[in-house]
Amino acid sequence: MPRALLLLPTSTYRASEFLAAAARLGVEVVTGSDAPQALAGVMGDHFLELDLDDPERAASAIATFARRVPLEAVVAVDDRGARAAALASERLGLLHNSPEAVAATRDKATMRKMLGEAGVAQPSWQIVPASPADPEGEADRVAAAARTLGFPVVVKPCTLSGSRGVVRADDDASVRVVARRVRSIVATAGEAADAPLIVERFVPGPEVAVEGIVRSGSFTSLAVFDKPDPLDGPYFEETIYVTPSRLDASDCSAAADLVAAAVRALGLTEGPVHAELRLPHLAAASASRALDRSRTDAALDPPGPVVVEVAARTIGGKCSRALRFAQGTSLETLVLGHALGLDAGHGPLPVLEPGASGVMMLPIPRSGTLEEVAGVDDALAVAHVTGVEIAIARGRPVEALPEGGRYLGFVFARADTPDEVELALRRAHRELEVRIA
Repeated sequence: MPRALLLLPTSTYRASEFLAAAARLGVEVVTGSDAPQALAGVMGDHFLELDLDDPERAASAIATFARRVPLEAVVAVDDRGARAAALASERLGLLHNSPEAVAATRDKATMRKMLGEAGVAQPSWQIVPASPADPEGEADRVAAAARTLGFPVVVKPCTLSGSRGVVRADDDASVRVVARRVRSIVATAGEAADAPLIVERFVPGPEVAVEGIVRSGSFTSLAVFDKPDPLDGPYFEETIYVTPSRLDASDCSAAADLVAAAVRALGLTEGPVHAELRLPHLAAASASRALDRSRTDAALDPPGPVVVEVAARTIGGKCSRALRFAQGTSLETLVLGHALGLDAGHGPLPVLEPGASGVMMLPIPRSGTLEEVAGVDDALAVAHVTGVEIAIARGRPVEALPEGGRYLGFVFARADTPDEVELALRRAHRELEVRIA
């Protein structure tokens, strides 16, 4: 029986899906986590406590463990363990991405530089170094970068994920306020005080997500998700994902090709990829563009898709449940099977089951303490809804974007068409009443 180490941070949503995939494949699992589990004392060689915030140290601990308990794969289930998994796999001679490539996907400044050097389409951007002793000077430099790029812009931390700390600014006055707020979010998240900020030109148009897998350096697109809710800011909270995309086949193909180019530029060679793209050529005359009176040259927006983000992991949260492949295969089964070499490296990948599916990541309307989410049974009764899962317990604090980094929960739907799926998700959401004190 093959044995795999799954890196499962205590904060992850992904544990159950990967454990189910391991059971399906007949894989013995060793759990690597950043905190001891309740039954760690009786789990023996099936549990390994790791400092996932120190990838080098975690990789050394994994390598030492593997000398006693051989491993056939080390798999990170989300961003936090990705670099430790790459480092450990490199030391053990297992299938892996280079640690440098994984690190590039975890740092927006490095990612932008590498994509730019390879000529991969992306937003115009500038890096603004931190100045802990001079926060007003930093705000001035963010404003200067924004003026150079042209408003509106998006200010981001270089290392946070999940739209945390990502804020749009439309003019010189607001960008200074935004710069201070983003810096505060970075500090609250425990990031280094000298971590820079990145300023990007806001790209109008619809956004899509591309889910895929890289095998021996070759990227294969598994699904393209529409994001039907506009992501125009000031914050960028994702809600509905629906697949298959309703874009023209040529647009889906262009999106997949761009992700493949980004994968090559970043040096990713093995494992899952989740990418976010904007399609400015499909932008209508919208309110977001009307706000920008300084934009007189439409040529500043690229003529095709642009890369917003590339991550060396699967889709976040519990959203992978919206993907079901032939014979009921899950995305996690594909990822774990590839890491173990069970897919023969170049064999055909299963296709998605017929029909359409989707997920709604339930937004947190405001910060406070969650009292209750009422109407779950009514939401489940909506036609085509297949599941509703609230991810935060009653009495727990909730924090809205841009400060927050978690979703309230997830709603899932399947139907014959993407339009039916989207409508079901919206109807289910209307049945829910979120009570926050």
